[in-house]
This record gives sequence, structure tokens and C-alpha cells, in this order.
Amino acid sequence: MLKGTRDGIVKKLQPVSIHGQMSVDVYFTDASEPDGQVNVARVGNEAVDNTIEPGDAVKLEYLVGQVVKVSRVVPV
Repeated sequence: MLKGTRDGIVKKLQPVSIHGQMSVDVYFTDASEPDGQVNVARVGNEAVDNTIEPGDAVKLEYLVGQVVKVSRVVPV
């Protein structure tokens, strides 16, 4: 996927500091298969909605095959 979005379910959030630069490892599954394979995306701290918790539905934005933003989906 060059550019687009996918829906997912967050399983775990793990803060990571690499040479003082904060990032977050977001462990998630596809929303259509909540018990399926767990994927991991490392994104900058500023690109992750700070209200996200494990179990939340999220929208993952991709650019050139990499996750660049994770946003919480508010249930209707």
C-alpha cells in the first residue's frame, strides 16, 4: 500500500527511546480479525493519539507501506 488507511485494534503500546528520541511501538491486529496476527509499527510519539489504550479501535495511516499516524476511532 503506497498511501491509505486501515482499521485496527490496539493490543499494546510500548514507549521507546532511541538516543533520546521518543517513539512508540504500537502492537495491533486487523479490525476484521481481532484475534489474528499481531503487527508492530514504530511511529514518532507525536504521531500517536495520546488517548489510545489497549483494546481501542484505531485508524492507521500508511505512506509507502509504513505506518505514519495512529488515531483513535471514537465509537458512535
